[in-house]
Amino acid sequence: MARVGGRWPEGDSEIGNLLRRNGLDAAGIGSVEAWPSSLRHIAEMVVNSRQPKFVAWGPELAFIYNDAYVAIFPERHPAALGKPFQQVWSDIWPQFEPIVEATLNGQSQLYKELHVPMRREGQTEDTWFTFSYTPLRDDDGKVAGILCATMEVTDQVLAKHRERIALDEAREKSATLAVVNRAGSAITAELNVDRLTQIAVDAGVALTGAEFGAFFYNVDDGEGGSYMLYALSGVDRKHFDKFPMPRNTKVFAPTFSGEGVVRSDDILLDPRYGQNAPHFGMPSGNLPVRSYLAVPVKSRDGNVIGGLFFGHSQPARFSDAAEASLVSLAGQSAVAIDNARLIRAAELEIVQRRGAEAQLRKLNETLEVRVAAEILERQQAEAALQQAQKMESIGKLTGGVAHDFNNLLQVISGNLQLLGKDVTNNGWAKERISNALSAVERGSRLASQLLAFGRRQPLEPKVINIGRLVSAMDDMLRRTLGEEIEVETMLSGGLWNSFADPIQIENALLNLAINSRDAMDGAGKLTIEVGNAFLDDSYSRTHPEVAAGQYVVLAVTDTGAGMPPEIIAQAFEPFFSTKPEGKGTGLGLSMVYGFVKQSGGHVKIYSEIDEGTTVKLYLPRSFQSEDRITTGDNVPASG
Repeated sequence: MARVGGRWPEGDSEIGNLLRRNGLDAAGIGSVEAWPSSLRHIAEMVVNSRQPKFVAWGPELAFIYNDAYVAIFPERHPAALGKPFQQVWSDIWPQFEPIVEATLNGQSQLYKELHVPMRREGQTEDTWFTFSYTPLRDDDGKVAGILCATMEVTDQVLAKHRERIALDEAREKSATLAVVNRAGSAITAELNVDRLTQIAVDAGVALTGAEFGAFFYNVDDGEGGSYMLYALSGVDRKHFDKFPMPRNTKVFAPTFSGEGVVRSDDILLDPRYGQNAPHFGMPSGNLPVRSYLAVPVKSRDGNVIGGLFFGHSQPARFSDAAEASLVSLAGQSAVAIDNARLIRAAELEIVQRRGAEAQLRKLNETLEVRVAAEILERQQAEAALQQAQKMESIGKLTGGVAHDFNNLLQVISGNLQLLGKDVTNNGWAKERISNALSAVERGSRLASQLLAFGRRQPLEPKVINIGRLVSAMDDMLRRTLGEEIEVETMLSGGLWNSFADPIQIENALLNLAINSRDAMDGAGKLTIEVGNAFLDDSYSRTHPEVAAGQYVVLAVTDTGAGMPPEIIAQAFEPFFSTKPEGKGTGLGLSMVYGFVKQSGGHVKIYSEIDEGTTVKLYLPRSFQSEDRITTGDNVPASG
């Protein structure tokens, strides 16, 4: 091959002059004189081009470029001339190796605005290039190299990037304004403070891009004090439930005192952070906060209602625009809260006034009814008191008479017994003395019954469980009442003990059962119930003879003919009976009444004609342990 002439390559470029100098030995292809004609032709075209271009040729892709390309890598020129492509661009070779390989395989490549991190002046810079890679063939038609035409577009890309940022900022401002306007409209229209604060904090999170936000605000407790509530957005409420309300620390103080906005790109580096015991920073388990933004919410009178607080786990996330938006939002929230509280106070005053007026109307409307009810209750109490006094007087009189009568009977009985010894041989006289002694015995039983009504009978009280006593009497009652009477016994659970004479309770129950049998004409249903009861002050007011308190109640209910009120009023009086003459003494209920009263209890009859009767015996509760007794059959008392 002929030596290249002095004017190859043509032109007066710096790279052309370097190529014309003797001594250039390009990697893998040797000196210029040894280059194939195809390479010299393309190299001359590249060297004289005004567009940045290079040729990479041969097995090591020797790098040949033009003057326009020097500006792309001034630090590498002129040492890069003739050096292997991979050596020249070692910093970006991992990115460009696939592109080079594809081109050497015969594929033309075109890239627009490709990002290339390039080393310049000892630092890696972000650059962008638009370029094409074209396969170059040698004299034998084989791909021997690459032709690249390129143009650095870093300035254009950055300009478009700045333009996009500006557009994004404009859109963001527009969106921010829209959010503020929407939030303002919603806040202004809302009269519920809880919903109002939630709208505000939701809007604040949207405006600032915070990971979470909170609105802590004071609430009047109606008694001159206040307590704090909060609305939360961005995170679940469980993240705050385990922590107390924020204290007035150096970080929070400017907000809660209304001094102004606190904004920190990294609150962990703020000198006010971590200055308060016991935590000296965020409590363990709290949400991580680096970026911090807090704005006080003050009412029109200058009082601090609360504060808007926003946080992000990454630093430097809140901008001037975000701060300005929150200040506007805080102002709107303050006005809305003031208005809501004023309206709420006015509504409350109206409601209270209406309530007072309604109560006054109701008072006036029901005054007559209440006066009548009060008079009726007083009349009932007076009637009950009169009845109790009447029964008390009858009891005293009856007891006194029965006591004296019993003494006389004892004298008569003694004399008759002595007289009987004197007439042992006179059958006629002995028979008359025996009849007289039988009459004395009947009189003695009558005196005993009268003493029971007069509350003078000797009692042997014990602490007993009336339920167990009633259960033990079940068989005896069924035998006494006959098969035509269905007997049902119901005992409440957890039954209290009572202090009473068990024999007298048996007699009372037997008396009541026999009276019920007679009222049902020997056929019907008898229900015996034992339970706990409490007679309150209201009951005691209408029954002056009864002390309010806890009782064990024994109730006997029949399905008999029932009694009218006038009969009920006399039922406990001695010798009063609705039975035919000779069917009863009229002392059965009197004995029951006297025994219960003597035991400190209460008796009540409930009855309706053709429906039946219930007699309830209330015996005072005992808090002592039960005395275990043996219950036996007793002779029924006269009914």
